[in-house]
Amino acid sequence: MKYCNHCGAHVSLAIPPGDSLPRHVCDACGHIHYENPRLVVGCVAEWEDRILLCRRAIEPRHGFWTLPAGFMENGETTAQAAVRETHEEAGARILIDAPFAMISIAHINQVHLFYRGRMSNPHFAAGEESLEVSLCHPAQIPWNELAFRSVSLCLERYLADRAKGVFGFHETEIPAA
Repeated sequence: MKYCNHCGAHVSLAIPPGDSLPRHVCDACGHIHYENPRLVVGCVAEWEDRILLCRRAIEPRHGFWTLPAGFMENGETTAQAAVRETHEEAGARILIDAPFAMISIAHINQVHLFYRGRMSNPHFAAGEESLEVSLCHPAQIPWNELAFRSVSLCLERYLADRAKGVFGFHETEIPAA
């Protein structure tokens, strides 16, 4: 960041009084620009024991498979974000069951939160950000073509919990490579 989004003056990296971390502070008006991690929210949505997956039509990882997920918008709850993203990317209507996995990815300033959910009907279609959408039996999941490690971790834990017949909440992190 070089310029203040309040007055347009230059900003400097400094630790503001009462804070412990460097922040971008406006040299003219003193406004503190906080930059915080972004929240990516999605859902493991099922229909008749099959899991809804989307092949990405956008970067990063164009052409790879993922769970329907995306950045949370201001003014919505995490559950609303999961429902919206699933509809936008997969054309599917879902019912949320419970939060399932939270994956911290500190080196890229993101937290990925996945819910468990059920499709309310078998209808789905690729949205603008998806090349195609598919309902996959666990044996059909394209593990080597999954877009993100967070999706792989989530699906691994989901299938393990499903096999046990008991779902928990999973929290983990992905360290920098």
